[in-house]
Formats: sequence, C-alpha cells, structure tokens
Amino acid sequence: MTVSEADKGRRRCIRTILTLGAGILAGAGIPRRSVASRARSTVVVVRTEDRAEGIRQAVAWFDLSGFFGADVAIKANYNSADPFPASTHPETLETLILSLKGAGCYPLTLAERSGMGDTRHVLKAMGAAELCTKYDVKKVILDELGGGDYVYRQPRHSHWQRGFLVARPFVEAAKVVQTCCLKTHQYGGHFTLSLKNMVGAVAKSDPDDGYNYMTELHSSERQRSMIAEIGQAVRSDLIVMDAMKAFVSGGPHAGKEVSPGLIIAGNDPVAVDAVGVAVLRLYGTTPEVEQGRVFDQEQIRRAAEIGLGATGPSAIELVGVGKGADELVARIREKLA
Repeated sequence: MTVSEADKGRRRCIRTILTLGAGILAGAGIPRRSVASRARSTVVVVRTEDRAEGIRQAVAWFDLSGFFGADVAIKANYNSADPFPASTHPETLETLILSLKGAGCYPLTLAERSGMGDTRHVLKAMGAAELCTKYDVKKVILDELGGGDYVYRQPRHSHWQRGFLVARPFVEAAKVVQTCCLKTHQYGGHFTLSLKNMVGAVAKSDPDDGYNYMTELHSSERQRSMIAEIGQAVRSDLIVMDAMKAFVSGGPHAGKEVSPGLIIAGNDPVAVDAVGVAVLRLYGTTPEVEQGRVFDQEQIRRAAEIGLGATGPSAIELVGVGKGADELVARIREKLA
C-alpha cells in the first residue's frame, strides 16, 4: 500500500467512526419505521386527468402535521434529460413543492444525481433548476460533493461489499420526500419505482479513493437486492408516484409508453412499489416484471425481508379516488394477490 493509499484509508476509517458516533448520539439518518409499516400500509390511487389536482388529493390523505417547521430533503427522478415519464414532470415537482410549503415545511432541498447525464445540465434542461430558484429551494448536486458531504452506511447483512455513501441532505433532514415515475428498467433493475429512485441518493463513487459504487451495483447478480438495501439507510416519509404515463418496457430513459392517468402515494416504499408493479402488469409488461407473484419480485421481496414495509398484499390498504377508481383498485388487488 502506498502512503497516499494508507492516508486515504485512515481518512475513510476516521470518517466512518465519526459518522457512526454522531448517528448514535443524535439518531440522525436512522430510518424510522412508519406506522404504516407496523400495521396496514395505506396506498392512495387517484384516477385523474389533472396531474396537479391529483397530487393534491393524494397528499391530502396523509397527516402532514408532523412536517410543520421541518426541513425537507426532496428526491425527484432526474436520471436523464429525457421527458416524462423518463424524468419528473415539472408540474409534479412544482405541485409537490407547493404542498410541502403549504404544510409549513422549511427549508426545502432538492438533492440529485443523474446516472445518464450531467446532473446540473439535466436539472436545467428539465426545468427543475428554474423551479428551485422560483420557490427558494436549495439545489444539491451530488456529483459536486466532497467526502465530508456524504455519510458512510453499511447496512447489516447487505450485499454491498463495502457499504455506500449517502448524501448528507437525506441523512440530516427531518423529513425525506420523494417523487418517482412508473417505468420498467432494462439494465437489471427490472423496474424503477420508489426503491430504485433512492439509488440517486448514493454517491456514484467515493470522493476519497474513487471506488465506484455504481459499477459494483450494476455488475452484481444481486443488483435488485442491493437496490432494496439502500432503503435501510435512506427513508421515505412521503412518496408520490406520477403514473399519469408509464413505460411498460424499455426504460429508464425511453420505452413503450402507456397512459394510466394515475397518481399513487404512500409512505411505505414496499407497498407503493408493489402497487406500481401491479399497474404495470395491468397494461402488459416485460417477462421479468410479469414473472411470479408481485411480492416475489426481488426488489420487493428483499425490501420486505429487511423490514422496510408491507410483507404481503394483505398488509396494504388500497384507497381509490376519482371516477372509476374503485373498479381500478379491485383490478390492482387481483394483480397483487
């Protein structure tokens, strides 16, 4: 080992010790299991032609009184500069920001890392940068962060060889809110919903020694389990899935498009993703996503195993809102069974 390598190793060790110590003392960054994950998890399915109104209706089902005065980290879906449903629709981000401000949240931070493009360019091209300026939302570009801007996490019994680094906004914020899309994933994830969306909260590589976490993830046979395991380090206090349109094949940047006309919301990523997979199956999707029971899908199965949320269809309470929603919910239940 060279002197430089030894120095980097010592810095990484010290960073880990300090991070663990601070986390134990403050309880910061430790995902708090929601009430939904201890009982039945509510997932609201709004059928609508009005995206903004659908988001408002979905969010209204959840008690945001605990969000008052809280600083919130927002994770949207800006993996590339491709239009919705590849990336978060500008109206979705704007409506979510306004909903959080209406609940008394402050400050708000949008933290992002694009896997298929330059993050700063992607945020500008997709209108997110302009919205952040307009509504006084801080932008954090993960690619531009140094080692001290991340927190080391090594979940117990995970498939990550040396853990991973999570951007501080997601660890230190009082609340974490995410908005994801509904789409398949042709590069090993099979689908990319709320669990997969949080891969963008993790560093691509270690700023200290260059170790590439994304290379490890995408080359692993257990990629889908590793995706789920990120949820042990990054919680979601509110999830809004924009399923006004979806990719039922291809993805994440392009694919066969359908128009479910849905907004799906919850605070249990396992339940939300299970419902998302059920909706994909309603439209006919890839063999990988069609295979077996919904809760046998590796992402969902692993997330349930490690206690991130619902353990089966009976643990999900589906609420339909809008014209024809009751019939739709019944069809989703059939797919979940």
